[in-house]
Amino acid sequence: MQALQEWFGDERIELLKAALLTWGMRLLAALVLLLLGLWLARLLSSGVERAMRRANQDAVLVDFIRNLAHGVLIVVLLVAVLSQVGIPTTSLLAVLGAAGLAIGLALKDSLANLAAGVLLIAFRPFRAGDYVEVSGQGGSVVSVKLFFTLLLTPDNREITIPNNQITTNPIVNYTARAQRRLDLAVGVAYAADAAEAMRIIDETVRADPRVLPEPVPQLLVTGLGASSVDIAVRPWVKTTDYWQAHSDLLRSIKDALTRSGIEIPFPQRTVHVIGPPGTDPALAATAR
Repeated sequence: MQALQEWFGDERIELLKAALLTWGMRLLAALVLLLLGLWLARLLSSGVERAMRRANQDAVLVDFIRNLAHGVLIVVLLVAVLSQVGIPTTSLLAVLGAAGLAIGLALKDSLANLAAGVLLIAFRPFRAGDYVEVSGQGGSVVSVKLFFTLLLTPDNREITIPNNQITTNPIVNYTARAQRRLDLAVGVAYAADAAEAMRIIDETVRADPRVLPEPVPQLLVTGLGASSVDIAVRPWVKTTDYWQAHSDLLRSIKDALTRSGIEIPFPQRTVHVIGPPGTDPALAATAR
């Protein structure tokens, strides 16, 4: 220490001590501000989330706003911490602006996803829990993050889709409405009475309590197939009953037609064997 004092001199040593003390106090204050700011940012974002949940806002909107608020608070906190350390924030913001332009060009896809996330929250084409199909993927909406949307498939797989792909592609929302139409296809044999088959199907469909009286169920002959007369059955049910009603009605229609002796044919083909003139086709077929 004595050698250091001889080298720098007492005055310089005192100045160095004062500078170290000043920087130490600044760093300590910046550290306290950082820790306190992180706690406060988490507290405020959680408060925003609780307030929106009490207002019965959609879970997707709540999650997005909470993440956005937390991100903004962190940015403000970092600027305040740097200012406390002694770094001029004016010049820093200018440098960050120039760097932000370069980073924005490099991360244009990420910024597009962020903008798309804002659009999804603003226009809300779906809510949490809705079953949607987008970009060839289907699942229930779990959440909309800043850059991506999370879907959960019926077999419990998670699908992450960039927000930009959602806003630039058609969105099919299967659960947006309270009612959905079932589209059932039933084929009856050509030998059967089509009118009687339709009457039986209509009675079976109307007997199911999940089938809504309005709109009235439709029964239409849609085609004369290779092996059957094709009948379209179109009742309406609640969206929550869709898949179970689909399965139960098909089974009930099949049982009702079977009990009435009306055949539901499977694909079949009639083959005519032609032999030499004067030859019994059956014998010719046996000979071959």
